Amino acid sequence: MANYRDRRVAQEVLKEVNDILQKKVRDPRVQNVTITDVHVTGDLQQATIYYSTLSDASEEKETAQLGLEKATGLIRGELGHRLSIYKTPEIMFERDESVEYGNKIDEMIRKLNDQ
Repeated sequence: MANYRDRRVAQEVLKEVNDILQKKVRDPRVQNVTITDVHVTGDLQQATIYYSTLSDASEEKETAQLGLEKATGLIRGELGHRLSIYKTPEIMFERDESVEYGNKIDEMIRKLNDQ
C-alpha cells in the first residue's frame, strides 16, 4: 500500500512556510519571495523548499537566498509549533528555476510564431 504521508507533510509545510514568511519574517530581503514547491524525504527528516522571486536580477536572487538562510531557524521553530509531527524536518532553500525556464520557452515559441 502506498504511503502518502510525505506528500501531505510537504503540502502542510508549503502552506505554513508561506504564512510564516508573510506574517513573522520581517527581513526585507525575503519580501518578494514566493514558495513554489516542497519536497520532503520519506523519513520526514529533511525538507527542500523551492522558491522564486519576482525579479530576475542576480543581485536580488543572492540577497533573497541570504535572507532565507538567515531566517531558517525562525521558520523551522515556527514549523515545529504549527505541525503535529514527532520531529520537525531540517529545511533547505533552493531557487526554483522552472519559472525562468518556462518564460524562456514561451519567448522562443513567440519568436517562431512571429517568423
